[in-house]
Amino acid sequence: MVLEGVVTNVTKFGAFVDIGVHRMDFVHISELSNRYIKEPSEAVKAGQIVKVKVLSVDTRAKRIALSIKALAVLSSRPVTNPGKSAPTLQPTRDEKFAAFLEKWNAQRTKI
Repeated sequence: MVLEGVVTNVTKFGAFVDIGVHRMDFVHISELSNRYIKEPSEAVKAGQIVKVKVLSVDTRAKRIALSIKALAVLSSRPVTNPGKSAPTLQPTRDEKFAAFLEKWNAQRTKI
């Protein structure tokens, strides 16, 4: 599920995003960007409107795991093939994992 929210607070470990569920939910620093960032403030600022993807919902702990990285345009890296003139594009590790998560979540909802 993709939602729009407002970054309310940026901490050392990530950012809190208000998605309208009566509480702030957290985007971990590892889910803020496809590239390495040292500080979460490099990727988002308080008051910024962002689109987030819901990764998981834990009703017992009342937590919703969100990701901005999952919605970013995933770039493919070129892989050269010997004997071929143009490189073919292979999916990155992040793209493979995102596809796996989508397939896994779709199967979980069918049960």
